[in-house]
Amino acid sequence: MAAMPVSHGLYEAFLAVARTGSLTAAAHALGYTQSAVSRQVQALEEEMGAELFERLPRGVRLTEAGRVLLPHAEAVRDRLAAARAELASLRTLDGGLLRLGAFSSATASLVPRAQAAFRERHPGVVVTRVEGPSVKHLGLVVAGEEDLAVVSPAPAAAPPPGVALHRLLDEPMLVALEQGHPYARRRAVRLAELADEEWIVGNERLEDTLFRPAVAAGFRPRTGLLAHDWIAKLGAVAAGLGVTLVPALAAASVRRDVALVTIHPDDVPYRRICAATPTTPTVAATAFLGLLRETAEELIPSGRS
Repeated sequence: MAAMPVSHGLYEAFLAVARTGSLTAAAHALGYTQSAVSRQVQALEEEMGAELFERLPRGVRLTEAGRVLLPHAEAVRDRLAAARAELASLRTLDGGLLRLGAFSSATASLVPRAQAAFRERHPGVVVTRVEGPSVKHLGLVVAGEEDLAVVSPAPAAAPPPGVALHRLLDEPMLVALEQGHPYARRRAVRLAELADEEWIVGNERLEDTLFRPAVAAGFRPRTGLLAHDWIAKLGAVAAGLGVTLVPALAAASVRRDVALVTIHPDDVPYRRICAATPTTPTVAATAFLGLLRETAEELIPSGRS
């Protein structure tokens, strides 16, 4: 049968006696009774199968076995002290790791601004970030491989088991037009006015694109060009090959030879953006979530209730 692990308290008593050379002095230093320290030393000696102290008329001194054990006991003490310090740094955000994930357009402004504010407030926390589709990040949160992910779940979709969704904002869409388009200087445009345009989309199934809310409301755009990459989409728009939807959070990164026009409030598609965390988030994830909410409010005030 395997031996039971030695309690840290036994090592603590052993080190105190070794340091002071006296059971009485060790008891005083630890705030124990002398008999309690004596019992702990005896329990450790029984566990190790050797006498650790030579009892003298006045005090004690380490035996050969005690001298062998001493550096190991000190190593245990130091490792536990380091562990306590690291755990304390997690609570105070003086250290630790925060693993983030986000879909592509969220990394244009929302996530970087929150991350910059987080780094300024908590420079000791190491932050890693991975970009990819929302489905991927929800899976990584479930697997415990990400602490927080910015995702765009389907409107009626329930979070996976073990995941909490925290609403950040409802993001409106804009329409991207070539600079020479007749509507390029308009303040707002109705989707019906663009019904005959060639729409550039990222998926043949419109329910899986930014058009999802508009399609649900009855708008069926005419599509012909598929482009998964934003650079390709906007390049096609600039060349006059069609028009496309652009999320508001990505508007600042749109190339200058493309015009962005607001969609009329009665027509505008919205995309739900949430932060996904485990149901019990880490301290760092909770702090980052607060900054995401502040940043979302700055970028798109009041969102959409």
